[in-house]
Amino acid sequence: MYYKFSGFTQKLAGAWASNAYTPQGLKPVVSKEAPPIIFATPTKLTSDYTAYDYAGKNKVPELQKFFQKSDGVPIHLKRGLPDQMLYRTTMALTVGGTIYCLIALYMASQPRNK
Repeated sequence: MYYKFSGFTQKLAGAWASNAYTPQGLKPVVSKEAPPIIFATPTKLTSDYTAYDYAGKNKVPELQKFFQKSDGVPIHLKRGLPDQMLYRTTMALTVGGTIYCLIALYMASQPRNK
């Protein structure tokens, strides 16, 4: 009789010879033949492919020079007014949210009067 490990019961169980020699984790040998062609249109070779420049000009070296200038301005404020507005709005929302959380905690800690 042939035995096979059962993953469900975690014990050895009786099995047919074909199941005993091909356990659950192993697959039977796959044939070496190429699969049939599904699509009728041939694929392009890489030599036929034309390269397109979607990215445009590389601006990284210019931006590196701009941001690495030592002019005393923090890196997050180098681009002027838009960066200043974004920074100030973020700081105002952070301070306002902190104050709101502290007020909510204070109100939650006080017992209700009936």
